[in-house]
Amino acid sequence: MANTTSAKKATRKIARRTDINKARRSRVRTFIRKVEEAIASGDVAQAAEALRAAQPEIQRAATKGVMHSNTASRKVSRLAARVKALTA
Repeated sequence: MANTTSAKKATRKIARRTDINKARRSRVRTFIRKVEEAIASGDVAQAAEALRAAQPEIQRAATKGVMHSNTASRKVSRLAARVKALTA
């Protein structure tokens, strides 16, 4: 258990940041799931629109440190490739 005042404050800050990061990660997963569902349905227009909505959300998570920037780029790239494959 934290003894010093600064350690107690650090514990409170960590708990607050954890909640924010969980919410942000959950939001990213929701956007990704919407893209994947659109891909599964085979609707090109809906999949492209869902990808356009998901891309800034994924990049924002990387900027905020919720996920690594390479991970975010990889996810966007793979989703874009799958959406592009639908048109072919």
